[in-house]
Amino acid sequence: MTPEFIKTGQILLGILTVASSVGFALHLKYAGHNDTVRNMNARIKAWWAMVAVLFSALVLGRYATIVVFGFASLMALREFLTLTPTRKSDYWPLFIAFFIALPVQYWLLWIKWYGLFAIFIPVYIFALISAASAISQDTEDFLSRNARILFAVMTCVYGVSHAPALLMLSIPGFEGHNAQLLFFFTFIVQISDVLQYVFGKLFGRRKLAPKVSPSKTWEGLIGGGLTTTALGGFLHFVTPFTFFEAAGMAGLIVVCGALGGLVMSAVKRSLGAKDWGTGIAGHGGYMDRLDSLGFAAPVFFHFVRWLWTP
Repeated sequence: MTPEFIKTGQILLGILTVASSVGFALHLKYAGHNDTVRNMNARIKAWWAMVAVLFSALVLGRYATIVVFGFASLMALREFLTLTPTRKSDYWPLFIAFFIALPVQYWLLWIKWYGLFAIFIPVYIFALISAASAISQDTEDFLSRNARILFAVMTCVYGVSHAPALLMLSIPGFEGHNAQLLFFFTFIVQISDVLQYVFGKLFGRRKLAPKVSPSKTWEGLIGGGLTTTALGGFLHFVTPFTFFEAAGMAGLIVVCGALGGLVMSAVKRSLGAKDWGTGIAGHGGYMDRLDSLGFAAPVFFHFVRWLWTP
């Protein structure tokens, strides 16, 4: 554990302590009868648990981190495909998704085989699941059924797996510090969601996409996004970036994460669901926490690899 990593943990601990104190004060003020305050406190409690799990995994090392993200991918994929209509003839495509696509993708991370990791799902799993669907000979709603399973694998497995993939990058002058980069990325994704929620509750007037996500506002996106970008610049000391580079990368994460959140909200609307599940108190399911991450992780990973590795 480097001094920068310890300092980051202390900052995060301070943020969570302040948030818990504010939540407790509001709980006393409203005598526990305000739904927004109850939801906020449930989210804060869940954040303590999630931060503890992530920090523990990062401290234990690369393999533990891969296992944690692999488990999160599994739970997210399960939630997605539980809500998605499937048929008996989808047995083999679902088998491939759970027992080939997911474990092999994370095994490629385990052995640091970047080349196959980058193309395994979009090339080989795409062909394999499509072929398995065709071999079932059930042509009713074929394209939609096949596309739903492939979409789930791309978002829950391929997208999410690019977060721990940051640990395989070889950045000159930053060797041995990749856990800090993964923490930076994860923190920016999640704090962006939190700050957009807070700014939206405090100042939200104009709906961003009312038919897709009625709770999202332009004020929340802009206020939360700009604040997150500034925080990203402040945390540059745990990254290989300068202040302005860190702020720029944080801004990129905010934009990609916001688009991912909107896309997954549209998916939930089409399925008639409010949340992906109930696995995380105050947050819904695992996919409700990974929707932004799954879209932002591949973009962030490849930008870092393109600009900061030989």
